[in-house]
Amino acid sequence: MIQRNKGLLGIRPVIEGIQLQENMSFDEKFQNITLRPVIKLQHHLLLAVFKNYIQKHKNVFSQLSLEKRMAYIENAIQKDTKFRNSVKGMIIGQFTTEEYELYIQNSSALNKRMMNLVKKRLMDSIQLFEPSPSPI
Repeated sequence: MIQRNKGLLGIRPVIEGIQLQENMSFDEKFQNITLRPVIKLQHHLLLAVFKNYIQKHKNVFSQLSLEKRMAYIENAIQKDTKFRNSVKGMIIGQFTTEEYELYIQNSSALNKRMMNLVKKRLMDSIQLFEPSPSPI
């Protein structure tokens, strides 16, 4: 167990500029210490999963305006329970046991923070969801 926790912490990216203040809430500290690095680590996997989600839903994403694409991402994260749970699993699976124990104390609020971070990452990477040009 100790080896697993050390390994997980060892592969996480360091996020420059994260400042921890004494007056921060528990949720905000957890977000900055755990959620942000884990979501950054899982960034490429999250992109691949969302690309697959687009394909499974008949590629309608590519025909939408930018505004509707943003709404599509938000809808996938907020309303598609199966997709949301899959994303949560990819993130929670990277927690140490200690982090998981902290997470379950306030999972509802932390899930909201987690999904907002994922939504922002997907929206910031929206250009990567353009369909690939067909080979000639």
